[in-house]
Amino acid sequence: MPELLLIHGTCHGAWCFDRLLPELTQRGIPARAIDLPGRDGRPTTLDDYAQTILAAAAPNAILVGHSAGGYAITAAAEVAPDRFRGLIYLCAYLPAVGQSLADMRRAGPSQPLMPAIRLAGDKQSFTIDPALAPAAFYQDCPPDLAKWATARLCPQPVTPQQTPLWPKQAETLPRHFIVCETDQTIPPDYQRQMAARLPQECRHSLPSGHSPFLAMPVQLADLLARLRQSILE
Repeated sequence: MPELLLIHGTCHGAWCFDRLLPELTQRGIPARAIDLPGRDGRPTTLDDYAQTILAAAAPNAILVGHSAGGYAITAAAEVAPDRFRGLIYLCAYLPAVGQSLADMRRAGPSQPLMPAIRLAGDKQSFTIDPALAPAAFYQDCPPDLAKWATARLCPQPVTPQQTPLWPKQAETLPRHFIVCETDQTIPPDYQRQMAARLPQECRHSLPSGHSPFLAMPVQLADLLARLRQSILE
């Protein structure tokens, strides 16, 4: 039975899906979350992300990429599209031809996360100011949950976000985009602009901030269950 493989975004890890995974299990959906390399701040590459996903994915997995994870799942699908049944972008960057994530972030109408970014002295990684993280990532989460999540944020290597993609193979797979309508990290209008590159029936939304897996795991699990079924049909 094809599983959902959940891929985290900037400065996060598999832990961010802890509330979502039990909801998927209750719906009979096999799902796992993995850590991408470089969470300790050591240099890594976008190809390292792709290879990590390929090593972890079961045959015919459906990849769910959150935020910057949109680049990671696209990179994996470019390497071996036959390994996957589909891609789901959760308030994520949907790579444009020849652009890096950093390019796309700069091209957006605003960059609300930038004030919270703290670049390391060697300029090889960055962290998120813990005082600003709750408003950026978890504004619709209970304060205790936002505090729990903020304490788990880690360094983010710069190189994967500065690496352009030329997606072709990934675009042969079924793809869906979930816009989070009150997102304070990636502007919702920009998400809609990216999602507009997909057919209308592949665009979806949640009344959520940037972290629906924490703020509304039940609603997100319901939507992922529907999208998984659509991909498998």
